[in-house]
Amino acid sequence: MAPEKPADQIQDPTAQRDVRTRRVFYIPGYDPIHPRRYRELYRKEGAAQADISGYEIGLKPKRTGGLYGWQVESRIDGAETRADIEVLVWSDIVRDSMSGSIPATYGQLIRTAWEYIATGALWRLMKLRKGPVIAALYPIGMLLVQLAIALALGGAVFALAGLAQPWLGWGAAALGVLAWGCVTLAVLRWFQKKDGKLFAYYLMHDYAYSARYRGANPPELEARMAAFGEVIAAALTSDADEVLVVGHSSGAHLAVSILADLVRAGRVPANGPKLAFLSLGQVVPMVSFLRDAHRLRADLGYLSARDELTWVDVTAPGDGCAFALCDPVSVSGVAPPDKRWPLVFSAAFTRSLSPERWKALRWRFFRLHFQYLCAFDRPRDYDYFQITAGPVSLSARYAGRPPSASRIDRAVSKYTSIAA
Repeated sequence: MAPEKPADQIQDPTAQRDVRTRRVFYIPGYDPIHPRRYRELYRKEGAAQADISGYEIGLKPKRTGGLYGWQVESRIDGAETRADIEVLVWSDIVRDSMSGSIPATYGQLIRTAWEYIATGALWRLMKLRKGPVIAALYPIGMLLVQLAIALALGGAVFALAGLAQPWLGWGAAALGVLAWGCVTLAVLRWFQKKDGKLFAYYLMHDYAYSARYRGANPPELEARMAAFGEVIAAALTSDADEVLVVGHSSGAHLAVSILADLVRAGRVPANGPKLAFLSLGQVVPMVSFLRDAHRLRADLGYLSARDELTWVDVTAPGDGCAFALCDPVSVSGVAPPDKRWPLVFSAAFTRSLSPERWKALRWRFFRLHFQYLCAFDRPRDYDYFQITAGPVSLSARYAGRPPSASRIDRAVSKYTSIAA
């Protein structure tokens, strides 16, 4: 493999200013929160990056109806660009999948652990990156610890109730069992209320959502993805210079299937806007390694060989929640002979962030998983705001850019069957 070029040796993208207007579609990961959080994140971090990098960027309200979004106007290196950014929302589906029942969540724990462990998927995922596997094991371990603490405290109350046996006889035992159950449930409910800081229930629901159908998409998600495809197809008939689809975390594998469907259906006009796909912090192997992920594996292999789009995959070893530098097509075992995508490279958190900033963030695992959408105080050749709102298309920006030499591109998945 050729060594990775330093940022200052990569072709200057400003030499090819080919975008004045852009349509951007952002697909979030498994997130139950209203999409306004992404607008505020873009506003805050975009302003910070503009100050650091010396350009102008500003947000305006969306002028059209439909999807939730905002408009961005920028002036970068003397070029003015307008971008309409829209969030493809599936947070309602996420909320519906997050059961409020404690017994149901522990049932998900058993089924999800069985699916990943019994099929051998967990061990193969560990051959790629241990960070996201540890993140997957975290909710299982945390929920079991919570259950152990709850049972222990309930048991202590049961023992105290036993002291009343000389006066209450067998009634003391019945009272003790009732108290044990009540205390155990109360402690578990207390932990559940604190999940905004512990994330055990949230992550358990996340991994269980894919494991429930063994890697296949639930019907309600397939319907939403089809609707997303219609929105993107309409943008591809507009007068925009580029249509950019950004898939973050779990949203990356949704984007793969949506775009594969559009290309198969011949809905990417040859004379239309440039089509670009940016996958960020992807966790594709968590799904593609499951036994019934036939559709996703087929879409990965198909999209990787198409010339209708440019696909760039950006991760970072500093993000413990992503499969950093793992080529999602190759590791899934579905790379065709004529594979050309994705271009895999690192956002290099440890070099793109100052030592002070990295020290402040390095143990904030969930915050780091969103760093791709944030400002870097020592930016190299990855700048989310120039990609989404600047005058250079994704294809021109990374033309000739070599992939990271340390990427993992060998087949690892046990299951490689694809949909017919």
